[in-house]
Amino acid sequence: MSPRERYWEVNGLRVEGLCWGDSSLPPMLALHGWLDNAASFDKLAPLLPSHQVIALDLTGHGQSSWRSDDATYQIWDDLPEIMAILDQLGWQSFDLIGHSRGAIIGTVLASAIPQRVKHLILLDAILPEASAEQDFPKQLATFLRDKPLRLNRQARSYSSIDEAVVARSKTGLSLDAAKALARRGVMHQADGAVWASDPRLHGASAVKLTAGQNQAILESLTMPTLFLQAENGVSQGLEAPTRAQQHIANFDWKRVRGGHHFHMEENAVEAADNIARFLKSETVTSA
Repeated sequence: MSPRERYWEVNGLRVEGLCWGDSSLPPMLALHGWLDNAASFDKLAPLLPSHQVIALDLTGHGQSSWRSDDATYQIWDDLPEIMAILDQLGWQSFDLIGHSRGAIIGTVLASAIPQRVKHLILLDAILPEASAEQDFPKQLATFLRDKPLRLNRQARSYSSIDEAVVARSKTGLSLDAAKALARRGVMHQADGAVWASDPRLHGASAVKLTAGQNQAILESLTMPTLFLQAENGVSQGLEAPTRAQQHIANFDWKRVRGGHHFHMEENAVEAADNIARFLKSETVTSA
């Protein structure tokens, strides 16, 4: 199933995306991970034929606009843009799936509008690691030093798209997955190619969530929630899902084969099977 291109104008920004499935199907919003784009769901979305899946290029990623120089890329900065797109789509209720940074954004969004999110599906991330309250001044100081440096930093240039793809594959993706991201994530230049993501995405956050804030977010998730944890992903430990299990009333936790981008590789079928069973089930139990 080939996706259809979509775009939305939000607060002077153009947000691009991909759509799979007919508009008559139940809607699902898909949020990609850090430095990825909507093509992150090229394999998984067609394996979910029960839904219309719309995946965004979050601002600063893929083919979407970069934010203005005065703006930041903290996880909650994406929420007003996502809400505006949901309103343009007319989705009063929807299922929400996110990978990595997109999963974290999804968790925070779902905690704020639990009445609109029917099911929450998290791929290899739940929430960021908590920061101690006493570390706030230090974190803010790091952000203040870092931001002007990021504003003036140019993206790394590669001699060709192939070289850019190989470089990205060295971060843990398969070559095919890196090629999929490159199709909407690499820009041609006169002397080669660059990844299109805003360099400020590498910068330090001004504020990080505390343990208490993370707990409050988890306790606000009233919808059935599925966490798919990659065997060789970035969240291999038990602490985060165990904490989520303690605070989310309806939480399903499954381990799947593969690395952090398992949903883009051969294990996408296993992920889709788990998601389909979860969506069909009226009650869930933890693994």
